[in-house]
Amino acid sequence: MENGKRRPLLVKCAALSLVAAGVGVLAVGSAAADTSGKDRAEVIELQIKDLEYQAIDVGPTGPGPGDMSVFCGTAVENGRTVGRGAGTSQIVSVDGERHTSQAVITIELERGSLTMQSLQASDARSLDMAITGGTGAFKDARGTARYWDIATPRERMRAEILH
Repeated sequence: MENGKRRPLLVKCAALSLVAAGVGVLAVGSAAADTSGKDRAEVIELQIKDLEYQAIDVGPTGPGPGDMSVFCGTAVENGRTVGRGAGTSQIVSVDGERHTSQAVITIELERGSLTMQSLQASDARSLDMAITGGTGAFKDARGTARYWDIATPRERMRAEILH
């Protein structure tokens, strides 16, 4: 091949190599940015007060699939009202005296809302729920919320939120 014909080919190859190298550096930089950043953890501890509760029995008397509980309450932190929460719990299976429900809860706080869900056994004294998202400051939230003393005047929640 003559030098005159080889030169454009070499320039094209060199340019293509530089573009490929640049894309490779950008891809590695993006991957490092995605994996090196630590999630920011936030803990919120709340009491749930002024609980309103309604049981809805849709079939024969007694627990059965489709029966539902609807509830709402006030979220309190250090004695100060900071929001409200509400949810539903619907029975999805019954095994003798024990039943399992699908629970969904949303808590609205000043900075946004958190959504949670889990399965709940009827004999459970505490409940761990997956944080499935939120709004506002909690837009990309995930993590776990634990509830204790459910449906009592001492009900409380601790959310470990990853941002």
